[in-house]
Amino acid sequence: MTKVIKKQIEIKKHKFTLEVYPHLEGTKDVTWEVFPVNYNAALYAFSNKDQLNKHIEDKYIYEPTNKLSVPRKFRLENTN
Repeated sequence: MTKVIKKQIEIKKHKFTLEVYPHLEGTKDVTWEVFPVNYNAALYAFSNKDQLNKHIEDKYIYEPTNKLSVPRKFRLENTN
């Protein structure tokens, strides 16, 4: 069992709980889930799924890419 990294995030005034599983069995990459805190956040997540996923991956999951097209690295930050 690996340690789960949990973080409270806010995107456009909607609050979510982000859970990151760095080394989940059977996966090579990082796995993550986002849980809305309230009903309005759930509606926002449902309506903006692709934008929400991209925002979370860019800001909370992976390091920014450089101009040399090097694969993105996982941000292993435990900020509880």
